[in-house]
Amino acid sequence: MKRIKLLLLILAVQFLILPAVYASDFDWARNFNVQAEADPTGLRARLEARFKIGPFEIDAVLDSADKPSDAYVLFRLGEISGQPLNYVVHQYKSNKGKGWGRLAKSLGIKPGSRAFKVLKNSQDLYRENAKGKGKGKSKGKGNAKWGGKG
Repeated sequence: MKRIKLLLLILAVQFLILPAVYASDFDWARNFNVQAEADPTGLRARLEARFKIGPFEIDAVLDSADKPSDAYVLFRLGEISGQPLNYVVHQYKSNKGKGWGRLAKSLGIKPGSRAFKVLKNSQDLYRENAKGKGKGKSKGKGNAKWGGKG
């Protein structure tokens, strides 16, 4: 009987409490995806203007990412880390399912760093829905150019 109660307690923590604790990380992504999927041409134009890259690079990242918000995170991680975008995408594919923190760490970004925390809490592509308006844009080490450090 004690084992059953312990098992139920563990399940309750795992499925009820832990998701609530982690829900604030990247919770801007849902609205981001809705807007991006409603206007894919607008998304591409925003990405091109924000990251100063061409349509080839945008399409390559969007094709590699599971969701539009994932593509945005890849662009931002490239910007923050100063790593070439093709390397960021390669690391994303290699570390799939291991979490954004692990990917950030593989790119030389500390998951507890200010820049990574800003990325987890906000985005700057759709300003009207950005959490912490005006705070979503952090200064990276370069721009997210496809082939090299910016």
